[in-house]
Amino acid sequence: MRRWLLWLPLVLFALVVVFAVRELRKPSDRTVYSAMVGKAVPDFTLPPILSGRPGLSAADLQVGQPRLLNIFASWCVPCIAEAPQLMKLKAMGIPIDAVAIRDSEPAIAQFLKRYGDPYARIGDDRDSRVQLSLGSSGVPETFVIDGRGIIVKQHVGDIRDEDVAALAEAWRNAR
Repeated sequence: MRRWLLWLPLVLFALVVVFAVRELRKPSDRTVYSAMVGKAVPDFTLPPILSGRPGLSAADLQVGQPRLLNIFASWCVPCIAEAPQLMKLKAMGIPIDAVAIRDSEPAIAQFLKRYGDPYARIGDDRDSRVQLSLGSSGVPETFVIDGRGIIVKQHVGDIRDEDVAALAEAWRNAR
């Protein structure tokens, strides 16, 4: 019996290694499942961050036409990376609104001048209250909203070239 106890640590270690290797070889599901998909956009009203440009409210997202809602900030490096893709989506005729997170008017104006301006409206969310109510955990994030204000898709992270077609399709299907 004592001889068996000597082998117990080695057997336990081997089991841990087998389990670890099995888990590392199994492809992980990197999909982020949002609790807000299928639900209405929370009620909000944000003032404009740029003078002469409209702010954004939940009512603006319930006008009968689907829209993209992009959560971004001028200080966000991945937001810079996704700017060309947002311009492609705008060129495809997809309306895009935005929520600017903890930002300032001069910084946003400079960002849009430098990287392009795909947005119809930009709301100023200085304390991230609207961002958090949407279930967004960071910037950038993009939501596809149907014409009734229902969130039909949430894209976490920057929009890459390979994501453009899927977002455009989700927007078309939201009609």
